[in-house]
Amino acid sequence: MKRVICFDIETTGFEYLRGDRCIEIGAVEIIDGVITDNSFHEYINPEGKIIPPETYMVHKISNAFLEDKPKMNVIAPRFLEFVGDSPIVAHNGQDFDFPFVNHELAKLGLPQIPRSQQIDSLVLARNRLFGPKLFTLDALAKWYGISLTARADAHGALIDSEILAKVYLELENTAPAPDISEIIAQQHQAMLNHPKIGANFPRREFPAPPQERATHNAFMAKITG
Repeated sequence: MKRVICFDIETTGFEYLRGDRCIEIGAVEIIDGVITDNSFHEYINPEGKIIPPETYMVHKISNAFLEDKPKMNVIAPRFLEFVGDSPIVAHNGQDFDFPFVNHELAKLGLPQIPRSQQIDSLVLARNRLFGPKLFTLDALAKWYGISLTARADAHGALIDSEILAKVYLELENTAPAPDISEIIAQQHQAMLNHPKIGANFPRREFPAPPQERATHNAFMAKITG
């Protein structure tokens, strides 16, 4: 049995080293290439960290809504239990989700998600696709024809995890893209090997007919006086 977890988080901001907190975690389970009904979803009290208006407009989660929600010290152990030792997928996870969550776990003295478990679907997409101009989760969902109607009003960790799971399964069934650098090198070498290119290409001369030369010389004599 192959088990994979796709997850997403919502936060008060991007700067966890400056006090931003995780306020929502969503995760879905994939077993043998099928998304199951087993999921994880929790809102988290940010313990006094204020959610800025511009961040609120993204996920529509307010401090008032989170007042009675459990704190991270309660949620984190449950999340780690749900994940277990399964590979865990996040979009742009290497730059954001994994370090953010691991920072929260480290503050609580809990085990962090090891690099060996982490899969970044953004990196996977860049290695397998040429077509999309962008590699955001939205762009990849549209590329594969996956509906985004569930997140029309706002982002949500569980909604985004479900979309990510569908995108991940599509990426898993997409053959890796060829090495562009190798293709370019082959084309360059083919150009260099062309019989009309290179130091041994014979010099050819195309002398003007006598009448044209005479006309040219007469014109030059006229303009130079």
